[in-house]
Amino acid sequence: MLVKDIMKSNVVTVSAFATVREGMHIMRLHGIKSLVVDKGNEHDAYGLVTYNDILKTIVAEEGDIDLINVYDICTKPALIVSRELDVKYVARLMVNMNIQRILVTNANELVGIITMNDIVGAILEMADGMD
Repeated sequence: MLVKDIMKSNVVTVSAFATVREGMHIMRLHGIKSLVVDKGNEHDAYGLVTYNDILKTIVAEEGDIDLINVYDICTKPALIVSRELDVKYVARLMVNMNIQRILVTNANELVGIITMNDIVGAILEMADGMD
């Protein structure tokens, strides 16, 4: 099974210069727990901002969500894999690095995101199909 077979292709992105409040609003609007931070130019890297990043900023650092941009708190560069990679390698990477989501690219352009839940769901579907 390849990444492209189970990835989510409807990825929500945000400008690096959006405030944390704007990022939170977009997350809530779409019912998601992470946002891809757009590249600034073709040679830049994608970033990833999660609920966890936002909570750390607000609670631990007492950050102001109207004064901080998502660029300031995102993970950048975000970890990326090719859509042609076998899912078992992505699962191994996620477990070894203790991460929940990885961006998916094709020719260095964002085409999707794959999460630990996507992988577990695909495994369960395969197991159900074997019954």
